[in-house]
Amino acid sequence: MRFLHLADLHIGKRLNEFNLIEDQRYILDQIVQIALEQEADGVLIAGDVYDRSQPSTEAVELLDDFLTRLSSHNLAVFMISGNHDSPERLSFGSRILEKNRLFVAKGFNGKLNKITVEDEYGPLHVYLLPFIRPAHVRPHVEAKIDSYDEAVAAVLSTRELETNQRNILLAHQFVVSGDKQPELSDSEVMPVGGLDAVDASLFGAFDYVALGHLHRPQQIGSERIRYSGSPLKYSFSEARQPKSVTIIQLGAKGDLEIEQHSLKPKRDLREIKGPIAELLRLGQEDKEGAQDYLHITLTDEEEVYDALGQLRPIFPNLMALDFENVRTGTAQAQIAAADELERKSPLELFASFYEMQHEQELSPEEIDVLEEIFTEAGGAEL
Repeated sequence: MRFLHLADLHIGKRLNEFNLIEDQRYILDQIVQIALEQEADGVLIAGDVYDRSQPSTEAVELLDDFLTRLSSHNLAVFMISGNHDSPERLSFGSRILEKNRLFVAKGFNGKLNKITVEDEYGPLHVYLLPFIRPAHVRPHVEAKIDSYDEAVAAVLSTRELETNQRNILLAHQFVVSGDKQPELSDSEVMPVGGLDAVDASLFGAFDYVALGHLHRPQQIGSERIRYSGSPLKYSFSEARQPKSVTIIQLGAKGDLEIEQHSLKPKRDLREIKGPIAELLRLGQEDKEGAQDYLHITLTDEEEVYDALGQLRPIFPNLMALDFENVRTGTAQAQIAAADELERKSPLELFASFYEMQHEQELSPEEIDVLEEIFTEAGGAEL
């Protein structure tokens, strides 16, 4: 059985006040096409479906269109909520949707969601674990739950896995493997003290774990435990990350194949740097690339008049503009020097001034005299 694994769609997201809905529509069309070309039997959507718990009307309509197209091609869909989603809103009408093989996990209510499908190799169990915090689990279990690791372990214990059969888990958590941490983008914050961390060892009984939460595609602990990553770049820290979806194929028990299929966005998100004249020339030559979402850094040494006004007609989707040259470097050095001055005592400042005026340092005797004077005046010592 073949599945397409994706996550972190963040439908409805705005980046630097740019509405990305058309970019998301374009990439979802591409994902549907990949699912059909790869003859997938189902799609695993591992959370952060929406960017906000109260999505906009256009975001809801886009997800509805995406799921309807998957269903029209007889693809089973398994979907969980992430930390950006409202599980109640996402799972609205879930019992009706199940008739069309759209399986959406509700929030945890005491038992791990389980759906069983079959192929020529027998039953395949798909478990749906929406994003959980310890507070979500405590009302349903007797055990003491203080950490995310304990919360996930408690939820998994509500089902006894049939280990002689195939089992898939969808989860949306920050997963580590012992001391090994997953790779993060600058936009993703490492949990303080590892409080949010869930160890990959909890998932040892599953044939494949489809993870969501981190935007970089990667495995953690085992090739069977994998983040698909986001289908689009959602911050400039992801500018150099290739985006993809994952195709998995499960044959008989223990038979797993994993492939990555690249995604090409409608508009890329890039960082470029150089003198304004050179960048304008390149933008006029590459009109398609000039439509990308850009963070531009100008390196001109001379003052650039109305830089934004010159760049915007060529680069209409310019999101961020910075300057990097000797002047900005000098300004930074001056700021650093000012910070250093603020940390010096009055006597240290006087000693620096004396050395600058007389081209020699104060003698130990002179320092002793000055220390007495500054101390009597209430000043700080060296």
